[in-house]
Amino acid sequence: MTAAMDERLVELRGVTVSYQVGESRIDALRDVDLAVSTGEVVALRGRSGSGKTTVLHVMGGLVAPTSGAVEWDGRPFGTLDARARAGIRAQGIAYVFQGANLLPTLTTYENVAFAARLSDAPATFSPLELLQTVGLGHKADSLPGDLSGGEAQRVAIARATAQQPRALLCDEPTGHLDSDTGERVLDLIEALRQELGFTVVIATHDESVAARADRTVDLLDGRIVRNRALL
Repeated sequence: MTAAMDERLVELRGVTVSYQVGESRIDALRDVDLAVSTGEVVALRGRSGSGKTTVLHVMGGLVAPTSGAVEWDGRPFGTLDARARAGIRAQGIAYVFQGANLLPTLTTYENVAFAARLSDAPATFSPLELLQTVGLGHKADSLPGDLSGGEAQRVAIARATAQQPRALLCDEPTGHLDSDTGERVLDLIEALRQELGFTVVIATHDESVAARADRTVDLLDGRIVRNRALL
């Protein structure tokens, strides 16, 4: 067994996620096998509807599989009830979405502080330190509506980092940003990963984003069609 196999953080085995739409059954995922190791950067690629987001949601415990097994750090995860999955998320899983999804009535500082309180891990950085890390210490008292798209996404990254994640799950995090701002956001995620050592799984249709990963996983119609390391 390789070192990477010994360090598996999250694993999906034979995972299917199905939804009933009227009299039809729709398979969002079909018999997916995927393991991600500690510290790895994995890009999930595919067009809209390929299953990328559903993989992230299953990995993070937001969606329970219809069949198959999910393990987080060697512990069964997918068969737990929603409350138990939320408890495991609090121990080390954070999300960054396409939109920043900040709480609109809270300042940037309060958004980050609120996320820190949700984590079971002891705080390494204060909310202000995290805002300073993403270059927005001077915006601590600003409301999300006063931020640019790039600034809001940087606050979202600070908020995710406040949860002391072992895995950062990113769903098209640069999708609403121009190319220059998107590059800066990706640089920031990578700098934080290098410093803090968390795993990154990023869903994207952007080849330049995928090229930054250690490994790419291509999905089509809910199935993995290619899984390869990048040299």
